[in-house]
Amino acid sequence: MNIAYIWAGKKVRLRPVLLSDWDKFHNNDLDSDNARLCDEIHFPRLEEGTRQWAEHQSANTYDGDNAFLAIETLDGTLIGSICTIHCNPRSGTFKYGISIFRDHWRRGYATDAVTIILRYYFKELRYQKVNAHVYAFNDGSIALQEHLGFVQEGRIRDMIFTNGKHHDEYIYGLTKIEYETHYG
Repeated sequence: MNIAYIWAGKKVRLRPVLLSDWDKFHNNDLDSDNARLCDEIHFPRLEEGTRQWAEHQSANTYDGDNAFLAIETLDGTLIGSICTIHCNPRSGTFKYGISIFRDHWRRGYATDAVTIILRYYFKELRYQKVNAHVYAFNDGSIALQEHLGFVQEGRIRDMIFTNGKHHDEYIYGLTKIEYETHYG
């Protein structure tokens, strides 16, 4: 029997963070260049701190429609995470962020994971718009947004400071109508 699972795509599936994931997230935290692309470089954290973070995430995956989920390949390899934030059911808008561990870049995993989130939020939760904020120096994320059909709607000048200088932040958006046009 072929069962369709909404949280699985062609290459990945989304799931809650498990306590046993802590070491993979801890190792990813040591990749400062990746941290800079996704968020910012934080102070170092002990392994026990990452274990506690994973324990907290595994117990508190959802806050309303805000979620933090692990991304794993269909064979069960943890490759990153995706989150939805600033979910506003009244306005029907939300933001998302994604991080793929460096060893798994450029394999279509991010596209698949974001597509799963878009499908769920647009088709199951009745959201009508998603936004993504992208640092101007993150060429991979810019290409991802455009590949997914997002439109650059704005630029916030000198918003991000990292590696000794200020950078712009781009705001990308995708409406449900654009999603339906792009994905059929």
